[in-house]
Amino acid sequence: MRRRYFSQFLSVSIILFLILIGMQVPFIQKSATSIHADSAADYEVVFDITSKDVAAQQQVIREAGLIKEAHPEAKVEVVLYGKSLDLILKDKSTHVEDVQKLVSEGVAFRVCHIAMDHHHITESQLIKGVGTVPDGIYEIISKQKQGWGYIKITP
Repeated sequence: MRRRYFSQFLSVSIILFLILIGMQVPFIQKSATSIHADSAADYEVVFDITSKDVAAQQQVIREAGLIKEAHPEAKVEVVLYGKSLDLILKDKSTHVEDVQKLVSEGVAFRVCHIAMDHHHITESQLIKGVGTVPDGIYEIISKQKQGWGYIKITP
C-alpha cells in the first residue's frame, strides 16, 4: 500500500515539476530578450574630439556610424571643441554629407560655444542639424555623470 502511494506521489511530483518547468521556459526566454533589449536601449556614448586632424575626423564619423548601424536605438553624441570645428563648418568640412547622414540617423553633433566664439564662428556657418552647447567640456562631464560611455578621439 505504501509503495503504491509513494509511486503515485512520485508520478504527481514529476508531472508538477514538468508543468512548472514548461511555464518557466517562456519566462526565461522573455527575460533574456528583455535584458538584451534593455542593454541596447541603454547604449549611450559621447565622443570627445578636439583635433583638426583629418584622420581623427574620419575616425569619429566612422565610429559613430558603426554604432548606429549596429544599434540604431543607441544614443550617440559627438562634442566638438578646440581645433575640431572644421568638421562641422559647411564651407570647410570635407564630411558635410557624412555629418548630415549621421544627424538624420539620430547622432547629435554639439559644438562648444566657447570654441565658436574663440574662432569667430557663428551658428549660421554650421552644417544643418549641428547644435551648440555653452561649454563642450561641461557637456561631456554631464553625459558621464548620467552614465554615458566616453570615447576620446585622438589623431
